[in-house]
Amino acid sequence: MDPTEFQGRIGDTYRESTPWWPQPLKATPGAPNVLFVVLDDVGFADLGCYGGEIRTPHIDALAAGGLRYNNFHVTAMCSPTRASLLTGRNAHAVGVGAIAEWSNGFPGYQGRMSSSAATVAEMLAEQGYGTYAVGKWHLSNLANYGSAGPHDHWPLGRGFSRWYGFLGGYVDHWNPDLHEDNHPIRHTPRPGYHLTEDLIDHAIEQIRDHVTSAAGRPWMSYLALGAGHWPLHVPKANMEKYRGRYDAGWDAIREQRHQRQIELGVIPPGTELAPRNPGVPRWDGMEDDARSVCARLQEAYAGFLDHADEHIGRLVAYLRSTGQLDNTLVVLLSDNGASGEGGPTGAVNIRKHLQTERESVQYILERLDIIGSEFSFPHYPMGWAQVSNTPLKWYKKNTHGGGIRAPLIVHWPKGIQGDGTVRQQYHHVSDIVPTVLDLIQAEAPKIYKGVPQLPLHGISMAYSFRDANAPTRKTIQHFEIVGDRALWSGGWKVVARHHKGDDFGKDRWELYHLDTDFSETHDLAAQHPERVEHMVALWWEEARRYSVLPLDDRESERAFAFFRDDLPLRYELQPGMARFDRLMVPSINDRHFHIDARVRSDGLNAQGIVLSCGNRFGGYLLYCDQGQVVFEYVYSDSLIYRLSAPVRPGAFDVKLCCDRLEGKAARFSLHLDGQLVQDVVAPNTWTTYGITAGFTCGYGNAPVSQACLPPGVFNGGAIERVVVELIERNATPSVPDFKAILQEE
Repeated sequence: MDPTEFQGRIGDTYRESTPWWPQPLKATPGAPNVLFVVLDDVGFADLGCYGGEIRTPHIDALAAGGLRYNNFHVTAMCSPTRASLLTGRNAHAVGVGAIAEWSNGFPGYQGRMSSSAATVAEMLAEQGYGTYAVGKWHLSNLANYGSAGPHDHWPLGRGFSRWYGFLGGYVDHWNPDLHEDNHPIRHTPRPGYHLTEDLIDHAIEQIRDHVTSAAGRPWMSYLALGAGHWPLHVPKANMEKYRGRYDAGWDAIREQRHQRQIELGVIPPGTELAPRNPGVPRWDGMEDDARSVCARLQEAYAGFLDHADEHIGRLVAYLRSTGQLDNTLVVLLSDNGASGEGGPTGAVNIRKHLQTERESVQYILERLDIIGSEFSFPHYPMGWAQVSNTPLKWYKKNTHGGGIRAPLIVHWPKGIQGDGTVRQQYHHVSDIVPTVLDLIQAEAPKIYKGVPQLPLHGISMAYSFRDANAPTRKTIQHFEIVGDRALWSGGWKVVARHHKGDDFGKDRWELYHLDTDFSETHDLAAQHPERVEHMVALWWEEARRYSVLPLDDRESERAFAFFRDDLPLRYELQPGMARFDRLMVPSINDRHFHIDARVRSDGLNAQGIVLSCGNRFGGYLLYCDQGQVVFEYVYSDSLIYRLSAPVRPGAFDVKLCCDRLEGKAARFSLHLDGQLVQDVVAPNTWTTYGITAGFTCGYGNAPVSQACLPPGVFNGGAIERVVVELIERNATPSVPDFKAILQEE
């Protein structure tokens, strides 16, 4: 307690003194609990209640007892949407104009939420709420990813009292790298484990612990699932429900969803189905093998979302059984539209497909039966992405409807007389926090922890709860993501789809009257040039006001700059150390490197992992096994380079050298006690941006090799020293142009 706040009386002894205690924070009587459920990369049309054929009965039940919005918009990528959702401000204005790892040093692109924008957790904590987070964060700059912190931009630093989840944009759902509160945790999945189930378990646990220890105090839970972002990891039973369901192809399924949306009232009568996006082939023009591959990948996605719904239902059932559901405000949304990153025929290992080499139909066909399992890291083709976004055009990372129009369900039995009807008012993700504050009769602080606060940029949607036909109160909303731009105002929208590397000044602005053209199929720019000019000028005004500038169409290049310039060149490791996040592993990209280890073996009993990086989809592993020291470089799930040498009892020195050759080739050589034992040349190597798991010493967290699986704790001796050192070769790693890849395909 600050002595200046004391309101009692202090005498010479306690007998003539009057004690005083600060009063605990109390919520408004009857204030609802608040549950945010964020789905990942789930398109406008995927949920059953939005016209999809995927079974989502538990989400549909929330919609049936609440409200659906068909004119709700997000930011086209995950981090900006989450920043806007949690702060009630525009994403660039709080420093998150792109995903966290694409920060670039300008105010709108810091990769973390500004301290001038208190989060909803920080605001509600001051209103007496318990605040909890589970799942994906993706709101911390790469500089803050390390175990030593700083942690002020992790969930506990932004108002949540507990967190269990993952830091980055995606995760392996079978073998995840996880954090709890402010530290990475070791995780050896039990048989049958799946991350979605684990996240729901922890959400229930956090709420249970709150209500049993703080009865009468409301809670807020932020549940951010990994489903349905790739990798499409799905239990076999959920996937098999959809076997053969997508053999009809994306053209037919999209037409079926479009018709169902009209029947459900999700889209206005007469809404046209947007043309097939460029690069998406006609289903009936594809070879049989390609259709088999594409259908199976969509079965995995459908099962993934089906499984997520099943366990969201488990959380809802818990709330109902404990008498909490009636006074819980549930807000369920997706962070952006479906992803077109899979290209024409998708991938079994999407990170390899995007970062190193594209997978052929034949390659996927040979691995059809592992899709969805822990031996795959799959993603669907872009034809299915447009199905997800029915009836809209384009995808995630685009500011056309397919990227930014998202499902939104609001359910609160005590406060909303919901009957499943559709609300058509135009709203944006920045409007959620103002709505929550309105409902609990609270205001956003003007100063928080001594920092002057930005005003809320969103508006309350509560008026639309009461009146389905009320005109929208929103007047303007801008959008920008890696160069794509848009602005909505008064029912009209201008939008420019930017091609990476092009002159921004030459981008062509399209014009749509969304009030009469839901799917953006009739470009009216030529008929209304004055309106286009006026709205584009408004976009520039908004861009300057909200820190959108400078425009930047670079993507992973921004992360490569961090890997190149800010990560160490030398690491001295210790067995049992905390796991490095996948984005913090030694940046060996286009660099020579060597691993020096001194290991002691008791007899020939040394066993287990010395050093592990990545996983079976890309990584490397140094381990001891059956009297051998072994190094494996895993280029992909199907190509592994292995070097080994016999060890002797006692201490020995192991050195693994990687010498970069021409292009992406490298020579790996294994040395024992100073003598070269074995070497091999790999014609292709990956970049660390493409690996999908972290870095450990003395144990493993993710499976890299079937020959030495986690936990693989080193035993039968000791690891006395491990040093990893990187040496520049004065080269810049090549960076894939994702948009160009899609355009070529």
